[in-house]
Amino acid sequence: MYSDPKKSWAKIKRSVLDDLGLSEHISNWSYQRGHYVYLDDDEDLPIVCQRINEHGTKIKFVEKHSYRDSKIRSYERYEYGFENHSAT
Repeated sequence: MYSDPKKSWAKIKRSVLDDLGLSEHISNWSYQRGHYVYLDDDEDLPIVCQRINEHGTKIKFVEKHSYRDSKIRSYERYEYGFENHSAT
C-alpha cells in the first residue's frame, strides 16, 4: 500500500489481475506503470480483495506513506488493454 495525505493505492502485478479475471473491471481511478497497477483504495481495491478472499487466499499489506503527493499521481491512468512496456 502506498499513501499520501489524500489517497492510497495498492500495487499489484497486472498478471494477477488477469489471472483473477478482473483486468477489465478496474476503473480509471487507478494508475498503471509497466507491469504494475496501482489500485485505487476506494474504487478498485475492494473488488480485488473480495475476489482474492473468494479463492481462500490471505492478503498482507506493507504500508509506505509519503507526506507529499505520491509520484503515483504522475503515472498513467489505468486503461484496460494498455500496458506501458517502457517503464517498470
